[in-house]
Amino acid sequence: MKYDIRKLRLLSNAEIADGIFDMRLALSGDEPPVQCGQFAHVYVPGKSLRRPISVCDARGGVLRLVYQIKGEGTRIMSEMLPGCLVDVLLPLGNGFSVGRGKKYALIGGGIGVPPMLYTAAQCDSPLVITGFRNKELVILQDDFADAGAEVVLATDDGSAGQKGFVTDVLRARIAEVDEVCACGPTPMLRAIAQVCAEFGKPCQISLEERMACGIGACLVCAVKVRKNGEEIMQHVCRNGPVFNAEEVVFHG
Repeated sequence: MKYDIRKLRLLSNAEIADGIFDMRLALSGDEPPVQCGQFAHVYVPGKSLRRPISVCDARGGVLRLVYQIKGEGTRIMSEMLPGCLVDVLLPLGNGFSVGRGKKYALIGGGIGVPPMLYTAAQCDSPLVITGFRNKELVILQDDFADAGAEVVLATDDGSAGQKGFVTDVLRARIAEVDEVCACGPTPMLRAIAQVCAEFGKPCQISLEERMACGIGACLVCAVKVRKNGEEIMQHVCRNGPVFNAEEVVFHG
């Protein structure tokens, strides 16, 4: 895994939904290539630990990080102003393995939706399924359409798109796709993995775990996976965040 620490100039940092911000940073062009599904570790002034943010997009010389305010660190991030330099460690982790010639279903739930945009840009006319609690939290629908995707929106309360869960859409459309990639809350990923196993579809999932170092030096983000018939612990930051769904040992 090749990564670098850069100070990138902040181009914009706008709120695009309730508590959700779209940060855009200028890339110099000589950074290590960014793979879809990887993440950046952002230094927040006054905080000892960086904040891991999935890469939403990295095309056209712009790094796009879409994040949600969840604590003081991300609140400070939301107050950063255009023109300042942001200390970023990137690109980190192993991303989605996708390519042309397959029909992918790309599924995002909540703040797990942003990394699916850069993934969609690497695929041929993917089916993108996005799920949110309600219409106030819906993001990036036009961006996915611009990337050539068919977008299906579901909300828990039916206030936008169709009422229900992303798994409802997946079950109805799974016969059309060759492979599934997903990012979002663990219960959603567990349900998607079960549907894919039922229909015999390969599935890649991006796990969300608390991180400290982001490079595999600590044990904060360890998860249990199944390799060669044995259960072992691996790091989400270094071995993931993307894993084959059948390898992940879900709890509960």
